[in-house]
Amino acid sequence: MRRITIVAFLAVFNLLTLQSINAAIKLPAIVSSNMVLQRNTTIELWGWAEPKEKVTINASWLNEPIIIHADKGGNWRVEVKTTNSKAAQTITINEITLENVLFGEVWLCSGQSNMQQPIKGYNGQPTFGTNLATANSNNSNLRLFSVDRVGSKTPLDDIEKFTGWQQASPKSVLDFSAIAYFFGQQLQEILDCPVGMIHTSWGGSSVQAWLSKEAISEHQNINLNDVDITKNTNHIPTALYNAMISPLVSYKIKGALWYQGESNRKEPEVYKKLFPAMVKDWRAKWGIGDFPFYYAQIAPYLYGDNDVFQTVDNSSFIRETQLQCLDLIPNSGIAITMDIGDDLCIHPPKKKEVADRLLFNALHQTYGYETIDYAAPIFESLEVKENGIVLKFENAETGLYAYDDLAGFEIAGDDKVFYPAKAEIVERKNVFVISDKVKNPVAVRYAWRNWVVGTLFDTNLLPASSFRTDTWDDATQAD
Repeated sequence: MRRITIVAFLAVFNLLTLQSINAAIKLPAIVSSNMVLQRNTTIELWGWAEPKEKVTINASWLNEPIIIHADKGGNWRVEVKTTNSKAAQTITINEITLENVLFGEVWLCSGQSNMQQPIKGYNGQPTFGTNLATANSNNSNLRLFSVDRVGSKTPLDDIEKFTGWQQASPKSVLDFSAIAYFFGQQLQEILDCPVGMIHTSWGGSSVQAWLSKEAISEHQNINLNDVDITKNTNHIPTALYNAMISPLVSYKIKGALWYQGESNRKEPEVYKKLFPAMVKDWRAKWGIGDFPFYYAQIAPYLYGDNDVFQTVDNSSFIRETQLQCLDLIPNSGIAITMDIGDDLCIHPPKKKEVADRLLFNALHQTYGYETIDYAAPIFESLEVKENGIVLKFENAETGLYAYDDLAGFEIAGDDKVFYPAKAEIVERKNVFVISDKVKNPVAVRYAWRNWVVGTLFDTNLLPASSFRTDTWDDATQAD
């Protein structure tokens, strides 16, 4: 009987000791089995332990272990070099083993509901191509990680709620961001290497929520002491950065994708300052230079009133701002969506087209595919000619194209009154705009509405953004 008691005591002692060892080392949520680490570079592994505890890291691709000690606060961090190997790797950190780890390309995807929209769509709001995308989704070289919607008044060290790294499969992709999935799936096939997609979005969120306190304090005063973080969280300045971005900044990425702006559409001048400030802020926090940042312009949508023209109720002003941000954000690119909006649904179902256009930016600008066209036509200059105006465009190297007749053009004289105009492509690279109502034209606007279907493209079917050739703040439309 005494022997049984001793054996039982030893078993319990050993179990408690093992649990104590395992409990002493804690890894961030993003560092786990099945993760993708940015390939052929120096990444960081980090976590928490007992103060001054010895941390031994054995990685399958390294010839010898890495031995470090936690600091007096229990924090530890170490740089590790990765390779180009496509083989699955193993990492052991004391008693914790991470399996099926890959080296590849890691992209962060963020924004509001159009980035959040999953492959399966929203209730009554589909994502086109769901069934075929899901059926073809089994891919052990594509890994997905999702951050759940949480806010915080202060920066968090770790993600509170999440769906951990998973291989792409018919089960895992359904609830994952459609744009992030379509981008990652195609990038993986084209580069023939593993790809990891990290999704962290919140529908309806404003750009203010995604900036750190340090960054936004340069533009407005922030005091969250008396703020209820559980109410209107996605509009509280810094709240989403603190909980959904800050815990990720030690995880090395290749670049970021962004689809947001609907919630800031009535403050284009503010957005013109805060969006570039957010990108600069994230890049500073990651500390890996001006990593690629590619974003989608918001799509046309009715927004309740299609007669607004000169006020910020007209979403053309925020689209104009987003286009201007190309010149304010280094190493950036934009996906124009003028042709794939939906008049009655703010969540257009053509998410693959958005992902494609973001992908073209990445392929050309990040991965060196110089023959891939990524830049949509942008208004460059005008010439008054034969009582009309000839418009010239950047990024129209192989010319302009329209499926049918051009539509959505308006023209004005010195009185700043815009009249509907006839437009046609001339010399295959310019657009001539004219109206018999305007004898001495000086300005043109295109697709200057909340809801419109874009008709002007380049020959690779990249659509031109809505634009204006003037800077008037008192223009009107003819009755």
